[in-house]
Amino acid sequence: MLEIVRIHNELLGTYGDRGNADVLAFRAGLAGIKARIRDIAYTDVIPTTADIYLLGGAEDAAQALSLAAMKKNMALNKAVDKGAVLLAICAGFQIIGTSYVNRDEEQSGLGLLDVRTVPGHRRLVGDISIKSDLFEQPLTGFENHGGVTTLGEGVAPFGRVLVGNGNTGDGAGSLDGAINGNVFGTYLHGPVLARNPQFADLLLERAIGSEITPIHDELAERYAQWRRAATK
Repeated sequence: MLEIVRIHNELLGTYGDRGNADVLAFRAGLAGIKARIRDIAYTDVIPTTADIYLLGGAEDAAQALSLAAMKKNMALNKAVDKGAVLLAICAGFQIIGTSYVNRDEEQSGLGLLDVRTVPGHRRLVGDISIKSDLFEQPLTGFENHGGVTTLGEGVAPFGRVLVGNGNTGDGAGSLDGAINGNVFGTYLHGPVLARNPQFADLLLERAIGSEITPIHDELAERYAQWRRAATK
């Protein structure tokens, strides 16, 4: 049974990123993989034995509460050390970094990615398209963040911006997100896995350690194609 853990959705569910778990469970079923979603509230202890963990976007206060709860036993770090897959979106991406500035106060993150976030000078909002070396087709999403994120030396970006703002707001050619092993961070909302089913399939393959049975989902592919055509 593939276990998908959705962390602190009551705090990190502002932008609908909870849908990423539903997409993973649905596509796992299409591939013949039994899967279940487990919601972990911020008052709960995060299990360290699940296969995929998901973090979403949030406002500043909720982001700080979530980080404080996760620091209590560092369970997410322990799960990643065991080889679990992690997808962190927006505020979640900032949380798993080295540090971020929240209301003029610097917070140390979980340190799963060597990235640092500080407030930017403007809100970065709108459709975004990136090209990642992991996929043949571009990925699309919707970004809405005020933070500017820089990557540490040698850290790999998730992709390069074709349309939109990206980590630093510098637009086309700049970077979005970061990756390290099975840890993925990005600013793409959407939910990103609904807009990019190939990304969902990659996460499933990373979680089970092998390629999955090819999935034929015409509606999902048509939607992804439409989003790519519309985000130019």
